[in-house]
Amino acid sequence: MRTAYGGAVGASGNVCGCLHDRAVAGVEDSDLRRAVLRRISETGVPTIETDWVPPSKRSEIGPTFTKIAKPTLQCMFAPSS
Repeated sequence: MRTAYGGAVGASGNVCGCLHDRAVAGVEDSDLRRAVLRRISETGVPTIETDWVPPSKRSEIGPTFTKIAKPTLQCMFAPSS
């Protein structure tokens, strides 16, 4: 089964919805947030294509993933917590 965000729904619940609501919600920059959401919509995986981010903000891609790492793992492996 696929979610509205394009990812699979497993026995543990709607992982992509959790990623959207918890992990990506912490990304303050709208360009970076849109880039992450776009890939979640397409693949169910939070990644960023550098072409989707303005050159002036590309140095923030790494820190953005550091920021969303813990909530992403919680969504994937312990979505109820």
